[in-house]
Amino acid sequence: MVETAELIDNDFLRQFEIKIDDHLAIIEYSLQERKIFLTKLIIPEGIEDEGFQKEFLSAVFEQIGERNLSVMPTCPSIAKFVRGNRKYKRMLPVGVRI
Repeated sequence: MVETAELIDNDFLRQFEIKIDDHLAIIEYSLQERKIFLTKLIIPEGIEDEGFQKEFLSAVFEQIGERNLSVMPTCPSIAKFVRGNRKYKRMLPVGVRI
């Protein structure tokens, strides 16, 4: 589902967006120095399946990784995703454990 949609980094609103059908999924963030704080995950009711959330978060983490930024997940659902995916734990700042 996510592969066919375009992931947009809306830096004006400080959020990653992906539109599926008529629904807009969002991850809000705050950028400070070389760290990106992922503060809020909004998945609309029409696309609330677990597989979509994992694909969306993976796409966002891949895009952040391409920029060589550290990730600070402050949203519980994003922190849970990082805990369950070892390859994204390396993106946490030095000394931070989740």
